[in-house]
Amino acid sequence: MPATPAATAAYAARQPESTANGHFRRAVNDLVVSSLGLGTYLGTPDDDTDAVYQAAVEHALSSGCNLIDTAINYRHQRSERAVGRALAAVIRRGDVQREEVVIATKGGFVPFDGAPPTDPRKWIYEQFIESGLVHPNEFAANYRHCLTPNFLDTMISASRRNLGIDTIDIYLLHNPETQAISNTHETFRRRMLDAFETLEAAVERGAIAAYGVATWTAFRCPPDAPDYLSLTELVGLAFQVAGERNHFRYVQMPYNLVMTEAFALQNQQVSDMFLSAIEAAEELELSVLTSATLKQGSLASPFMADLAPYFPEAETDAQRALQFARSSPGVTSTLVGMRQLTHVDENLALAQVPPSDPDLIRSLFPDR
Repeated sequence: MPATPAATAAYAARQPESTANGHFRRAVNDLVVSSLGLGTYLGTPDDDTDAVYQAAVEHALSSGCNLIDTAINYRHQRSERAVGRALAAVIRRGDVQREEVVIATKGGFVPFDGAPPTDPRKWIYEQFIESGLVHPNEFAANYRHCLTPNFLDTMISASRRNLGIDTIDIYLLHNPETQAISNTHETFRRRMLDAFETLEAAVERGAIAAYGVATWTAFRCPPDAPDYLSLTELVGLAFQVAGERNHFRYVQMPYNLVMTEAFALQNQQVSDMFLSAIEAAEELELSVLTSATLKQGSLASPFMADLAPYFPEAETDAQRALQFARSSPGVTSTLVGMRQLTHVDENLALAQVPPSDPDLIRSLFPDR
């Protein structure tokens, strides 16, 4: 069973103080998700890091965080597997039910299996080209990125095994701008149409519940940049595939106190309006998950003390950065990498305080 609106609402209801303080938000497909989600990108691909991640995910799920974000290529599939073990453990203990937890993962980059092979190019050739799964011309980024139907179906099946779940709640195409950079726009559109058709079929058979895109530069650059993506165009492609019944529901993008473009740069055209990516997503009825909230830890540093007057409810630099992101209008949930249990406790302490006033966030961007 995937996450359900009723079960995720029940999870939130068991934490009345957090709920009263606005920690839980309703996504566009009615799932109730925590305003802070746990990310699993960083870390070495070894058993010790696996164990640390597993403990952190278990602790987070038991402490008011019901959104976990990962990807099949993170730490060569080890992050997905650690999440899967953690989820199984908390369900076995009765801490949560499967339907209360929202699992997001991604596909697009070629994943190794537990560790980098001695000869990566040979391994990719044997696994994907020689096997007939992918034609060489279907790759981008030096044989490291692919969005073809066969590839995506294989990745979805592998992610479900790694995570130990029948249905992935949110499946995100990982950095699709990688394909835009490497191909003509016509080829890119065709590949995205094929990808969306594949994902709609995956929804139909119960392998995923909803889908979207997870980007790095696509929504932070000007419209004439080679890696720029139009949200309006992407939504249009989903409608072309499945009409109003399409399951394109989520977008993920970097957003923090240094990388502010998702909120500050009005580079997305929706009808006759030019909006920021976050605003455009809201207008197009997409839920926004923000990533790189601490900029891989660099924002949890002394210069953040200058922001203390703006976020008096936050006690640490990391909390200030998180409070900024999760309080920004249009953001459904803010993802943050958490491996240490102390970091889980520090970050989730924000669940006990309300988000900052949206007008405060807007005041930080006077030139908009």
